[in-house]
Parts: sequence; C-alpha cells; structure tokens
Amino acid sequence: MNRYPFLLILLICLPYHLLSSEPPATEVRAVWLTTNYGLDWPHNRSSCEKQQQELIGILDSLKKHHFNTVLFQTRARGEVLYRSSIEPMASLVVSDGSGSASFDPLAFAIEECHKRGLECHAWIVTYPLGSDRHVRTLGNASVTRRDPTLVKKFKGEWFLDPGNPRTDDYLLSLVKEIVTRYDVDGIHFDYIRYPDNRGRFPDDGMYRLHGKGKSRADWRRDNITRFVTKTYDWIKQEKPWVQVSSAPLGRYRALGSNGQGWTAMETVYQDAGRWMKAGKHDALYPMMYYKDHLFYPFVDDWLENGNQRIVVPGLGVYQMIELGWSKQDILNQVDYTRDKQVQGQAYFRAGNLLTNTKGILSSIQTYYRYPAKLPPMSWLSDSIPPAPSDLRAERKADGLFELSWNPAEGNNRVTYNLYRTDSENFDKDKAAHLLATGVRDPFYRMHVPDDDQAFYYFVTMSDSYHNESEPSIPAYFYHSRTIK
Repeated sequence: MNRYPFLLILLICLPYHLLSSEPPATEVRAVWLTTNYGLDWPHNRSSCEKQQQELIGILDSLKKHHFNTVLFQTRARGEVLYRSSIEPMASLVVSDGSGSASFDPLAFAIEECHKRGLECHAWIVTYPLGSDRHVRTLGNASVTRRDPTLVKKFKGEWFLDPGNPRTDDYLLSLVKEIVTRYDVDGIHFDYIRYPDNRGRFPDDGMYRLHGKGKSRADWRRDNITRFVTKTYDWIKQEKPWVQVSSAPLGRYRALGSNGQGWTAMETVYQDAGRWMKAGKHDALYPMMYYKDHLFYPFVDDWLENGNQRIVVPGLGVYQMIELGWSKQDILNQVDYTRDKQVQGQAYFRAGNLLTNTKGILSSIQTYYRYPAKLPPMSWLSDSIPPAPSDLRAERKADGLFELSWNPAEGNNRVTYNLYRTDSENFDKDKAAHLLATGVRDPFYRMHVPDDDQAFYYFVTMSDSYHNESEPSIPAYFYHSRTIK
C-alpha cells in the first residue's frame, strides 16, 4: 500500500516539464515588441511620460518573468522610432508641440532594457512601405516621394525593390544610423523577402538589366543575399558584437507533403539557411506560427541548416486568438524546442503573451522559473574574460542586501551573472543556481529575509559576445540580523 497517496497524486498532476530536467541555464527568451499601429506599444497618445511609463511596465513584466531579449520594432513601414535624418518619426510618438517627437523611443528602450538585464535588438521591417494612404501621411518625407526609382507598387502596397542594388545602399544607411548612434545589442530584419505569391512582382526591368542569365527565382534570392552580405560585413567592421538576425518564414523549404504552400526559399526567395552557412547571420528567429506536422519537422530543418549558430523558433501565441489554438499547443512547442536543445524561444507578440492569453504567461512561468544567460557567439570571439574580483556581501543601512565587486577595467560593455548556492559546490550550468543575469553595474541589490539561512554567492563576467568568465571567489552571507 502506498504510504504517501497525496504525494503520488501531486506528482501525477504536475505538468511533464516540471517532472523532467530543470530548465537550461543558457537560453534565448525573446518577445517581438510591436510598435506598428501601437499593437504592443504605445497605446497611450496623450503624453511622453505616459508612453514611457507604459513601456517601463512592459519591460518590468518581462524581467519579472525571466525574459532576456526584446526585439523592439524600430522601423515599421517607411517610418521609424528613433531620431533619424533619413525617415520620419512614427506619428504614434507624442509630439513636443513643435512637430518633433518629445523623446527618442529607441534610446529610451535601450536604456530601460539594459537597466533590467534585457538585451534590446532593433527590429527593422525591411522592404514593405505600406499602402497609398499610409505613404501619403508621410508626405515628402516618404522614400516613395524622395527616390521613386527605388520603389515598386504591388497589389495596392508599396515596396522597396530588392532587385535594385541602390536599395541596398538606402537600407544600409538606416542600419548605419542605428548602429553608430545607439548601443543596440542586435539588428533584426523582418519582411526581408519579396511579397507573397499572390501575383507577379513588377521587376521585369531590373531582371533584364541585372539577371545575367540566372533564373528569376535564383536572381531574387541572390538580391536579398547580396543585401544581407553587405549589411553583415559592415556591422562586423563597425561593432562586431552586434548580433545580426532575421525572422524568415517559419518553413524554410518544402519537405515532402508537409512543405507544400508558403515557404521561405521557394515562395518569397528567402534563402536564410544560406545566410547562416555563409556566416552572414548570427541568429535566425523563424516565424513558426504553425503547429503539428507544419511545426516539428521544420524545427529540425532549421537546426540542420543553422551552421551551429543561434536558431530561436518564433511561437505564435497570437494564434490562440486568431485560430483558436489551445495553450497546450504552445507549451508542446516549448517542450519540443527544449528536447531538441534549440537555443531558445521567441513569442509573437509581447501583448498576447503579457496579457496572459488563455493562461499562457502563467504556464510559461514554470518553464522560466530561473533567469537564463544568452548563448555565446563564439564564431565572433571565443576569448574568455577574467573573473570579477573582491566580491563583497553586506546588508546596507536601508535594509537591502548588496553584492558588490570590482568593475571590469577598460571595458564598460560587459555584463555580470550572479549565482547563489547553499554550499561551495558550484555549477554555472545549473539554472537553479542563477540569481540574476545581464547585470550592467558592478553591484546588485535585493531584499533578503531576516532568517537563519546562509548562502554562498558568486559572480561571473560576460563580454559582449556572451562569453562567460570563471566564477569569482565566493562571498558567504548569513541572512539573520542577529549575531549568533
């Protein structure tokens, strides 16, 4: 007879992932934060302060739930959310009364992300420019007016023409503005593809001029790869630690009967596997907004074509609303990515996740119950930084517990990871030991209870490529205020 019936019932009722191995200590946990139409942000249109507080609330929630990467939509359709000399600021940003934006959203997002240990990647909508109505609202500032030779109209929408080599230069000028002026952690391309196959994109003239005997499909794929290559090479010369990534369609190529329909390679000429294999991308966040046989084999295919770089499947939490998916559909996909040791998960979009659609955020908490570090980009640099020194642990006069250590010398672009254990046995790869990741300052403050517990604390340093040092010499701290 079972002597512990209630324990048995509890174990049976626990979700599978809580009974399996603990979460990985290294994992990308990303959201797409959509600014187009103010879908995720900004909702408020009345004041700069309210828009800032609204964004702070989103980032606080992401930190609380142990996310580590924000894909911040920085360029939508021909308009931007930073101070640009090339394209107009999005009208969603509150004006200061003179017609100028009252603050710089990208600068603010980066600063607030970094305060919370989050990376901020500038998400760029690449080729689409919007409808006639939209481009009219941009007036003479629209590229459709300033340089009409770069654009084509297709099915009622305007697009930059990937077949025109000068389009590369235009887009690269936007990338250069962002990378040189802002401390972004990544450049993330969306819609880096031709329009879908509803009709024939009007590129006959450019094809005759530049096709050079290639099939039109190969020429189109080469056009996008040409831009990817130029951009990657320039970024790596300017700031080599800036991660270059994109969000291709969720299905890379046709895989037998599962692959019929919309694919990146065949339908929209997005040869993202080639970019990874050629070393012109650091990461892919494929938009895998499908399920069952349209999801699982395609995860495997992305991994096969990932060149040991970062592959982070994008999970369509919005499909719980649009297609009536269950919460379990998403959780099954998280389980699969964990089982396959994929480098993480990304969620489209932030609002659908943080409003706890069908309880998804509550369930995700059990997967993300500890913080996570970001995977190292060892193909860019594999140098291991030195361990931090002189770790100190003390309770301050205001009652907060503070860990502090000597800052890195000569490098202000490092982060720190904090660990806590109940013994000197320490494992950087054990998620349960992690206390905080992505810390930018050489100190960390938090509340600890006034009790009889005592812990060993460790700190490591990560460079801009996420290479992590060995741990510091530990600091031992007894939580009780009473000296025994």
